[in-house]
Amino acid sequence: MQPASHLSRFLPYQLSLASNAVSNRIAMEYRQRWGLSIPEWRVMAILGDAGAMTQRDLTKRTLMDKVAVNRACKVLEERGLAQRTPNEQDGRSHLLDLTAEGRAMHAEIMPIALEMEAKLFEGFSPDELELLRTLLHRSRERAEELTGDELS
Repeated sequence: MQPASHLSRFLPYQLSLASNAVSNRIAMEYRQRWGLSIPEWRVMAILGDAGAMTQRDLTKRTLMDKVAVNRACKVLEERGLAQRTPNEQDGRSHLLDLTAEGRAMHAEIMPIALEMEAKLFEGFSPDELELLRTLLHRSRERAEELTGDELS
């Protein structure tokens, strides 16, 4: 019998695998049904929940790199799902917001996204789901607190 590899017990690796498996499964649905990539949907979801914001704020909220956010924003604009308006608080930036068509698509997707979430986590008790949410939140907060020096 082979000993368990260190990698298979390494929590960051397990988180990455779980995230990729869930994201890839959901991505197929978004692409097939609405022609959206995961970054495009993430931007739409944030804008649908929070309203208009700058690309810089979208980058912070989604934890995606600037290029991915920029590309997603451009596609959403080209499809008429989002639009830019001048940012009155900062003349150097623009606010991105969903158009009426984008809000309608967001409203169509959200119930289906919640159904997919329920199917993905079927068999988890409400207490287990709340614990998972809490642990994921805490691990993300801790990762954001740590500096590069602290990880070395």
